[in-house]
Amino acid sequence: MSNLIRWPLTALAVWGGVWYLYLFLVEQGIHPSVAMMFATCGGVFAAAVAWKKGFSQARTAALAMGFPVSFWLMGMATVPAWVWLLPLVLIIWIYPMHAWRDAPVFPTPLNALREVPRWAVLPAQAKILDAGCGAGDGLKALRLAYVNAQWIGIEFSRPLSWLAKFRCPWAEVRCGDIWDDHWGAYDMVYLFQRPETMPRAVEKAKAEMKPGAWLVSLEFEAADLKPTAVTDASPNRPVWLYQAPFAGQSRVTR
Repeated sequence: MSNLIRWPLTALAVWGGVWYLYLFLVEQGIHPSVAMMFATCGGVFAAAVAWKKGFSQARTAALAMGFPVSFWLMGMATVPAWVWLLPLVLIIWIYPMHAWRDAPVFPTPLNALREVPRWAVLPAQAKILDAGCGAGDGLKALRLAYVNAQWIGIEFSRPLSWLAKFRCPWAEVRCGDIWDDHWGAYDMVYLFQRPETMPRAVEKAKAEMKPGAWLVSLEFEAADLKPTAVTDASPNRPVWLYQAPFAGQSRVTR
């Protein structure tokens, strides 16, 4: 029952919030079509957060489409029906649907990995991969934690990879699929994925990562592995550390 209650309340809160945003912008003199695009983007952003938190595809779509559909059904549109699709097209271009199956854009806080070097000691010029680097926030956090390393970012979205290159000129950033890249060359692989994709990441790490290398996951545990250490990015946001070879680990420190 609690999940049932949480879902309608979540949807109503998001839809009400984007409607409030639309009305506020119009009241400030913004053209209705522009206000509609901003409100639609707000709904899509809320849907991305919900998807990251484990909402189903149907509920995520409902959150994203609730405002534009209700806007049109209420007969308030003074612009062609296709206008509200423009922000959705832009968002899909920036973050393709293929990547949504892994993890929608959700930035790593700058200081989230500050305690990781206490447990994961790396050699000078170690290769650190941010698997799914988005706009580069994880790379910035990794650079803050490891000042003498080689930072590599892989991002499926081409526009986001461009942005990450611009924000992190000291890193090697390339557009690609993290699942096609071989993790055997890295001393550390950093993830900020979704619970649904963690089992796939675990299998890839087991198959490819070299002995002594570290798998680091922000917030989401690799349920099939025993962590070598657990630290905190912030209250209630753990950072899980696993060192290869992963089988038979039993040492957990915090």
